[in-house]
Amino acid sequence: MQRNQLLRVRGRSVAWLPPLLLLAAIAAADVNTPASFRIVSWIVLVPGIAAAICGLRGTAVFAVLALATYVVVDDFGPDRHLAGLSDFVLVAVGGGLATLACVVRVRGEERMLHMMHIAETTRRTVLRSLPPGFGGVDHAEVYLAADTDARVGGDFYDIQPSPHGARVLMGDVQGKGLAAVETAAALLGTFREAGYHEPDLATVAERLETRMVRHRGHFVALGREGGDRFATAVLLGFPVDEAGVVEVVVFGHEPPLVVSAAGLRSLTTGGGLPLGLTDLGDGLPEMRREALAPDETVLLVTDGVTESRDASGAFYPLDDDLARALATDPGLADPHRLVAFVRDGTLRHSGGHLADDTTVFALRRR
Repeated sequence: MQRNQLLRVRGRSVAWLPPLLLLAAIAAADVNTPASFRIVSWIVLVPGIAAAICGLRGTAVFAVLALATYVVVDDFGPDRHLAGLSDFVLVAVGGGLATLACVVRVRGEERMLHMMHIAETTRRTVLRSLPPGFGGVDHAEVYLAADTDARVGGDFYDIQPSPHGARVLMGDVQGKGLAAVETAAALLGTFREAGYHEPDLATVAERLETRMVRHRGHFVALGREGGDRFATAVLLGFPVDEAGVVEVVVFGHEPPLVVSAAGLRSLTTGGGLPLGLTDLGDGLPEMRREALAPDETVLLVTDGVTESRDASGAFYPLDDDLARALATDPGLADPHRLVAFVRDGTLRHSGGHLADDTTVFALRRR
């Protein structure tokens, strides 16, 4: 797809231009050079190049055009037919093979586009689009899959409006691949139901833990890998009747940061074990109620941000980078600007090479 974009000028394809120029150059060089320097057989390269960048019809046209040009050039001037029948057969066979190669290439691209469409549909199903101001929360988010072909991985996030206030979930499933996506979808499904119906955020957290345990049991019953899978997560609640309070449950995840013109701070120091592993500790993590001013933005990130490394192996210093930027530009606390800053900083620090799926999620109560 990137190649096709490069071979367009003002929306029109110019993929035919390179093989045409090569065809003209070979013909001109052969006609204007001595008989001891015959290069007309090089014309077999023309349909080969067309097969790499043109469509099937264009490749077939260049195969025929190359053969016709060979006949004309070889019959030109006093030194006619020096190349002979053997090179004629070479050009004919080369054109046929180039057309066949183009068929294989086009079919491969069609399969790739089909898989990309499936991946995009899966991404929209798991990570649904969030309208502006959804649930009374100003938000901005960005998701970068480490596998750019898959476009979706184990990171997940969502906002669920409810009669009890907006609920927010963000997390990261251990592992990669379709099994991690399946686990993320299961957790999001439970969150969307429990987050709407349950008045107590601690009950929502309990439902998520139960769903994780049941999901792992299903994997074990099927004999599939993933019976030991877990997920880190942050669960937030914005009570409808308390504007200056946010409820927080942390399941072994990076603690949320609160960003404002005054600087940044950690939203909570409390946190428990990841979802699926709470039975190894003292049970579910405690739900905490924290103060949150109207101009403060909650920043949630996955370990794709905090564990991104530069060429020397150093981790991305998110807190220090944000603190310096806020001191210079307090307006950076806006959710959209904040997400863009963290995204760009992560990509800059890692040189654009993401080792893990990366999610940045910023929220501010309206």
